[in-house]
Amino acid sequence: MNITAFIGSSREHSNSEMLADHVLNGIPHQNLFLKDLNIQPIHDLRHSKEGFQFVDDDYDQIIQALLTSDIVIFTTPIYWYSMSSIMKTMVDRLSHAIRDERFPQLKEKLQTTEAIILAVGGDEPKIKGLPMIQQFQYIFDFLKMPFLSYIIGEANKPGEITKDEQALTQATLLNNQLKARINV
Repeated sequence: MNITAFIGSSREHSNSEMLADHVLNGIPHQNLFLKDLNIQPIHDLRHSKEGFQFVDDDYDQIIQALLTSDIVIFTTPIYWYSMSSIMKTMVDRLSHAIRDERFPQLKEKLQTTEAIILAVGGDEPKIKGLPMIQQFQYIFDFLKMPFLSYIIGEANKPGEITKDEQALTQATLLNNQLKARINV
């Protein structure tokens, strides 16, 4: 089973990345750090005569990860009550990717790729982060992706996620579930 974690924080060793590390401890996976990729914002040409045009950036790495993963984990800090801007840019570009003639199998593949959300915020995130989870649910519904699970952690300063016992317990449970599925 192939698992990819899209790490959407702009901070090194962020709380959201630490939560992903906890979920994926002992499980083979790959991390894609969105902050290290050159992903251009979407130029929406869906309804124009010429349609979407090729964009020379690193987004093909995202597409390749989506095409080769059985589970994808969207890992993001909660910024202004939503996902990080680099995560949102990645998601926005899916409009282009599912129409990209170079990857005709992508839309169908996404229908069998399970999604997990890991989010960490500092202002009552377990309540105020729920609209973001709903936003992801709508995205997954649109793409017909199975939505496996989500965890919202509470932390602000670097390393504070280690104090959120509820999120860490949920992460351990999810880790055990994933290990059982892949026989690790």
